[in-house]
Amino acid sequence: MDVCVLGRIGYDLHAVERNQPLAEVKHFSRHLGGSSANIAVGLARLGLGVGIISSVGKDALADFLLGFLKNEGIDTRFVRLVEGYNTSLCLTEVSPPDHFPQVFYRRDPADVHLQVGRAELAYIQGASLFVTNGTSLSASPAREATISALKAARVAGLRTAFDMDYRPSSWQSPAQAGAEARKALPWVDVLLGNEDELCLLSGEREARAQAQVGLDAGVGLVIRKRGSEGVEAYSREGYVFAPKCPVQVASTIGAGDGFAAGFLYGLVRGFSLDDCLRYGNAVAAIVVSRISCSDALPYLKELKELLALAPGLQ
Repeated sequence: MDVCVLGRIGYDLHAVERNQPLAEVKHFSRHLGGSSANIAVGLARLGLGVGIISSVGKDALADFLLGFLKNEGIDTRFVRLVEGYNTSLCLTEVSPPDHFPQVFYRRDPADVHLQVGRAELAYIQGASLFVTNGTSLSASPAREATISALKAARVAGLRTAFDMDYRPSSWQSPAQAGAEARKALPWVDVLLGNEDELCLLSGEREARAQAQVGLDAGVGLVIRKRGSEGVEAYSREGYVFAPKCPVQVASTIGAGDGFAAGFLYGLVRGFSLDDCLRYGNAVAAIVVSRISCSDALPYLKELKELLALAPGLQ
């Protein structure tokens, strides 16, 4: 196994009628969702061996979600079915290119009841990269399980990656989300977040100051996503910038998960930092050219075709 992902699996309903407010939408299409699940799918489609650790409700939705993941070649043996709790649900209005209001149903969802035991910790230690996200820190017992998993991965010598994935509906306040994320930083090698998420974590607005908080806490590499303005990478050795990949935008949903998948794929393959950023931007570009999250993630052949066509991305 190349990558072990721990975190949220969700059930997404996207409006079929476009440019209609949610109150007027009558039909929805179903999709696998959740940042961790999306990243897992993205990595698997690029050809990596991926396993996921999570919890979903013991209900009819789980059959679809687990079936989707298995069809992507993702190992789901440590996705637990939890009695009495519902799988996270998200409804999305589809008004391209940049209006996608969402309604999250995340009151005590199944994914925050995630627990890791000896079997899960041993499973994590069999990977080369461990990936998790901030939503997994939003409540117990998933909060403690996530920190335990990060520590186990670090002890085993794995590289660890942490995506902020801030969702207001999962937290009592932005301050709480930032405070819990800071507690995880000593066991994180790669931190990914957009400008607002890194501000929430650091209390800083200026780019270098945001990155420095992570670096001072022990993070080796801070990735600062700036949407259409490109992406920045900060380390103790310096700073690298990569512009966005030009593309016709259909939907901005899932761009961050796509970037994470492309970037982490490059990391596992041993690419240079410049190439990791280019791969991340290229996957994000493909995702935003389509509508959906998991279904929009490209396969390696598609990614290579874009890289061959886009000057400076090869």
